[in-house]
Amino acid sequence: MRTPTQQAYNELTKAYNHFNKTLFDTKLPPCLITMQRNKRAYGHFSSKRYRNLNGKITDEIALNPQHFRYRPIEEVLSTMVHEMVHLWQYHFGQPGRRGYHNKQWAQMMERVGLIPSQTGEPGAKKTGENMTHYISPNGVFTKACQNLVGNGFKITWADSTSGIEFGVEEKKETREKYTCPSCGVNAWAKYDISLICGKCEKKMWARSDLAHPMAMLD
Repeated sequence: MRTPTQQAYNELTKAYNHFNKTLFDTKLPPCLITMQRNKRAYGHFSSKRYRNLNGKITDEIALNPQHFRYRPIEEVLSTMVHEMVHLWQYHFGQPGRRGYHNKQWAQMMERVGLIPSQTGEPGAKKTGENMTHYISPNGVFTKACQNLVGNGFKITWADSTSGIEFGVEEKKETREKYTCPSCGVNAWAKYDISLICGKCEKKMWARSDLAHPMAMLD
């Protein structure tokens, strides 16, 4: 009988391999898939994040299990493919500056059936610092996802958000990241202060603020 760890990560690996084959012609290298809670994002990609004892390096795709339970499985899997596009661009393309989603990334997203959007809705900017996406109804992702889920694929384990953690050592942060919702410029400052963008003259949002309009973007 498989343990919860084996079941959870075998499912995510199966999904990665399926989309690698159907959307990327099996060109993507293996990576380390992790589950990480993050109140600001559904997932993220980190290049060269892990190193083994022999010095081999691999990338990371992290997915947030807090959203596995209430988001439709198609949306959860679309987050994985979103991060796979970042992985593809890192190995085979030209990523933008740190945190910037450039035109090449946007074009590859559309090629695999995900439409980049700064707001998650049609008509929004397709490139920028903080980006999400929506699923093309007739795109190749939709077809590949229907094939996977139609053959019985499930994500069995999700964060219940009801557990009590013991022995957690927290690192105290003294600064917060603030972002202008108009031009996307970032600034670091102390918690609980009010910053105004000098260019746009708009209030800058703290990244930890759940009311932040970009709070759940990649």
